[in-house]
Amino acid sequence: MSRLHIHTERHLVKRIGWLRASVLGANDGIVSTASLIVGVASASVGEQEILIAGVAGMIAGAMSMAAGEYVSVSSQSDTEQSDLARETKELAEMPEAELEELTQIYVGRGVAEPLAREVSIQLMKKDALGAHARDELGISEMTTARPIQAAFASAASFAVGAILPLLTAIICPEDILIPAVSVASLFFLALLGAVGAKAGGSNILKATARVTFWGALAMAITAGIGAMFGTAL
Repeated sequence: MSRLHIHTERHLVKRIGWLRASVLGANDGIVSTASLIVGVASASVGEQEILIAGVAGMIAGAMSMAAGEYVSVSSQSDTEQSDLARETKELAEMPEAELEELTQIYVGRGVAEPLAREVSIQLMKKDALGAHARDELGISEMTTARPIQAAFASAASFAVGAILPLLTAIICPEDILIPAVSVASLFFLALLGAVGAKAGGSNILKATARVTFWGALAMAITAGIGAMFGTAL
């Protein structure tokens, strides 16, 4: 008698929601705070002012990320709720038309029409709105918008990312602050890019090079602006 083995798969797409918010927030935290510190330091400002600017940038950035993510995801959530409400009304008023619509969706995906109709009937008996939300509207549990969760995740990850260059600025001597913060931040960015790529199943080298390049460019530009204004003052 053969033993039945249950084949389970872990799909990386389930990580997209939290991975996107976390990586984006942490990346912005590192780049924004490091660029701010390097820019202010390049203007020949004292260490206390540099740290105050870094802390202020971390707090402001975290709040901005939270607010922006909440507004963005709330808009997505409102759209989803509106579509679901309209779909609920259509299911109540014209169930046969909705059955035919679901059937044709499966036919379009390559399922024979008799089987597609039978599948549609069975799915609609169990959860009509769920079936239409998933296959007609593209709304599923994995992709459902969660504004508060997204806002907290973005703010927390930004703060975590921002703390790294800020701690470097606190620890290192003032005379090597700019190169120390720059090198440490690029290292943190490269590490973040590698971790994000690993978690998302993408190319690690490509992701690491991409995030490091843009981080270096941002710090170089702010350092140049800081030095220019510092000289002018």
